[in-house]
Amino acid sequence: MNHHIRALHTNKTITVYQAYAPALGLPAARTGRFPAAWKRDRMTWIKPSFLWMMYRCGWATKEDQQTVLAVEITREGFDWALRNACLSHYVRGLHADQAAWKRELRRSPARVQWDPERDLHLNALPCRSLQLGLSGEASRSFADEWTVSITDVTDRAREIHGLVRDGEEEAAARLLPEERPYPAGDELLAHLQA
Repeated sequence: MNHHIRALHTNKTITVYQAYAPALGLPAARTGRFPAAWKRDRMTWIKPSFLWMMYRCGWATKEDQQTVLAVEITREGFDWALRNACLSHYVRGLHADQAAWKRELRRSPARVQWDPERDLHLNALPCRSLQLGLSGEASRSFADEWTVSITDVTDRAREIHGLVRDGEEEAAARLLPEERPYPAGDELLAHLQA
């Protein structure tokens, strides 16, 4: 299965998505910063794919995921996380053995999971999309250093979902973020692909 990172990105930033309860998501969007209540010591998962985020949060309907945020972060921070990430599962041939993988996982501040990309109906596609888990140093850096802006895109998500339900797929597709291949290259991804 094909692995790739498609994202909305510029020369300096990449946009990733997260979903939160309104009590956390709304203040973050209002100020453009994660509030003190955002737990910097917990693992947080970021998703460059808007439709994968919609699959995960049920178009902003799941409990504690009713506010969808587009978080623009520095490419420098995102690339650092990829460079310092470990796969979230053991892969024979990529890791020396399970013990070596577990040691790498324990010391890595980031982890990568490749999940099936989604279409407008949230059906799985035959390619895999990146999820990046951040903990410790990576999580704190994400919240307090890498974040450039935070935008509430919940209304947009609901509008797209409404169009999909009404059979207006072309109109829905026009509202999607313009995600294109992210130039990660082998240097960043070789240790993260099975």
